[in-house]
Amino acid sequence: EVQLVESGGGSVQPGGSLRLSCAASGFIFSDYAMSWVRLAPGKGLEWVSSIKAIDGTTSYTDSVRGRFTISRDNAKNMLYLQMNSLKPEDTAVYYCAKRDFRGQGIQVTVSS
Repeated sequence: EVQLVESGGGSVQPGGSLRLSCAASGFIFSDYAMSWVRLAPGKGLEWVSSIKAIDGTTSYTDSVRGRFTISRDNAKNMLYLQMNSLKPEDTAVYYCAKRDFRGQGIQVTVSS
């Protein structure tokens, strides 16, 4: 059974940082590209970032490029998202995703 479990969310002031983690199980993690997506209040699901399986090539949506960093540890079956210089518009539920499968999500709130 595929499982993706996110952790590391919370509340932070604008300009602050958070690091999200995603523990993957039930599949060969190193074989798959992985992504982070988010769902903000009143908006649709938004792709945030992806990382390829083998060479680790990364990609980002324009609004987070230069502030967020995606990474993975294939030996530990872990996916990460380092989020710096957070803005109120980053407030959302963040999901770890493998193709069309998502974890349960974790809340990130950026507010003063």
